[in-house]
Amino acid sequence: MAIIDGSAIARAFLLPVEEKVRALKKPPRLVVLRVGEDPASVAYVNKKKTTAQALGIESVVEVFDVSISQKAFLQRIKALNADANVHGILVQTPLPLGWDAYALFNAVHPLKDVDGFHAENIGLLAQGRPRLVACTPAGILELLCHSNIQTHGKHVVIVGRSVIVGRPLALLLAADHRQGNATLTICHSQTQNLFDFTRQADILISAIGKPRFFGAEAVKPGVVVIDVGINRIQVEPGRTRLVGDVDYDAVAPLAAYITPVPGGVGPMTVAQLMANTLLAYRLQI
Repeated sequence: MAIIDGSAIARAFLLPVEEKVRALKKPPRLVVLRVGEDPASVAYVNKKKTTAQALGIESVVEVFDVSISQKAFLQRIKALNADANVHGILVQTPLPLGWDAYALFNAVHPLKDVDGFHAENIGLLAQGRPRLVACTPAGILELLCHSNIQTHGKHVVIVGRSVIVGRPLALLLAADHRQGNATLTICHSQTQNLFDFTRQADILISAIGKPRFFGAEAVKPGVVVIDVGINRIQVEPGRTRLVGDVDYDAVAPLAAYITPVPGGVGPMTVAQLMANTLLAYRLQI
């Protein structure tokens, strides 16, 4: 069993990104919009800001009270779209209940859409002409590539069909390129006999947000496991820890490769955001 060290891979991935950023006359500027004080969002946004600053990317976090209306929030996005000094806009989730996330994603100018969620960017990906690609799927491909894990002709089972991970990842893995040409099965909450599918996977990718859902009975020996899940569980009164969708201790002995949680997919998601910010800058300049 080999551990896919996302933190180490992300550091290597970011070296040329930093070199290119620091060669620019003017640094890219990333604005992150966050509503409320969700602890996970606060921590994740802080990580993004710290990483950006270390690379020479200007990073601004704008925090709004949960009482703000969606209309007012959209107006702020519109203003940032018109600001030539802003090159990347990221709308941090989760959003207040009742808000239309797709309306917000599509409100961001497609050339400033560093999250890769705008309908235009997803459409280009579906056409096989990727531009700004969702960070987690693109990061997963980088993890596979860096680990020399072959996807050509392999059966990849993706559990989760969100626009953030599952659907764009399926488009990437099915495409005709170095880390594509896979045979895809997409499972979701309505899939019957789920483990019958996951046991067939050469590569299992889970993004369902259910702690330790997949145990040894859900995989076959030699599987490659990419665990996107980040779930906080209580281990004793007053103490919590992060775990993935996969029961790491049970599955790791059977796996050829596996990502840990934390330290697997998460660092590459942040690294890909930085690469997207640089690309967005270049597309606009």
